[in-house]
Amino acid sequence: MTERLGASELVALVRRVFSPTPEDRRLAILIDLPDGEVPDRPEWRARRELAREWAATLADHAQDLGLEAVDLVLYRNVHANNADLPATAVVHDGGPLPADAAGMAGTPVRFDELFRTYRILIAPTEFSATAPLKMAARAHGFRAATMPGFSVSMIPALRLDYGVIGRRCDRFKKLLDDAVRCDLVFAAADRRHELTLDLRHRTATASGGVFPSPGMAGNLPSGETYIVPYEGERAGDPSGSAGELPVQLGDEVVVYRVAGNRAVEVLTRGPASEAEARRLAEEPAYGNLAELGLGVLADFGLQPTGELLLDEKLGLHIAFGRSEHFGGQVGPRQFSRPDRVVHIDRVYTDSIQPRVRVAAAVLAMSDGRKVELMRDGRYVVALDG
Repeated sequence: MTERLGASELVALVRRVFSPTPEDRRLAILIDLPDGEVPDRPEWRARRELAREWAATLADHAQDLGLEAVDLVLYRNVHANNADLPATAVVHDGGPLPADAAGMAGTPVRFDELFRTYRILIAPTEFSATAPLKMAARAHGFRAATMPGFSVSMIPALRLDYGVIGRRCDRFKKLLDDAVRCDLVFAAADRRHELTLDLRHRTATASGGVFPSPGMAGNLPSGETYIVPYEGERAGDPSGSAGELPVQLGDEVVVYRVAGNRAVEVLTRGPASEAEARRLAEEPAYGNLAELGLGVLADFGLQPTGELLLDEKLGLHIAFGRSEHFGGQVGPRQFSRPDRVVHIDRVYTDSIQPRVRVAAAVLAMSDGRKVELMRDGRYVVALDG
């Protein structure tokens, strides 16, 4: 397989992901630009050029999709994954891309106006725009595929059978919707750590990589089912999420103590542990356990790329921080300032966290049954058939 999508593949991808209708007249590809605070890097520059190529190719084939226009939209990066978008952006005039945000030329356009103009959005950005676009899609009725950190190494994932992937995601959704608790055991070095995630009062989302209906937004490529653990927002009903969560950061395993669905303390010592302890103290909302995600793409032969967009779809992951875009209660207002807002996934696969493994994961169901979900780092529940 090549490392580029041809024109026919791009057109087929848009059809498969969005199922355009006669009401969908314009499509926008969004990219963020470096600035004085966040410098450029080669991978970011290559992604912007890829987005420019996609926009030009789709513009040439807009009629094949029943569209009037396809535009490239530029905006200043927001300095953090899943922070809110800036107030305005600029529709690119078709010339060379500016090197950074200072070189953007054209009339600024408010994002709420862009959301009314473009009913299909694709966002291969440096910093994830998934959270703000999910919230905006519900309010404005557009559809969006978010592709933070996308690289050509992920193109094979765009060619997978998303019918099979969707069915596996639906299977996980049925299980999580009926579960009241997930009991996890992690093995890290010679220690075991137990964590309970409270799944009451929540429903899961199956993210199979297609967004055919107004108001839908999510990752592309995709292949996961996720649920926000209960965060204790109901009066007199605290969250039961508690225990210890180990995360390998670099060569160090950081162990967090969780109570009431928040990481409230770091139990280990070391440079990464000390940095995380400071982060929890300075930004308590960062410690919110925002997601239990179950990725399904590992069985399709995909390998980690170093970018969470794909890597989180390879197995079980637990996210910290913002959750309201997934149906939780923690959003930008719980953080001290906009560029501190974060939703970050910790992925439990051998290649990403070799020193930490999910030894066991068991779902407690509403009828009292126990369903074994994972054993020794692998799913054991039947996903097909």
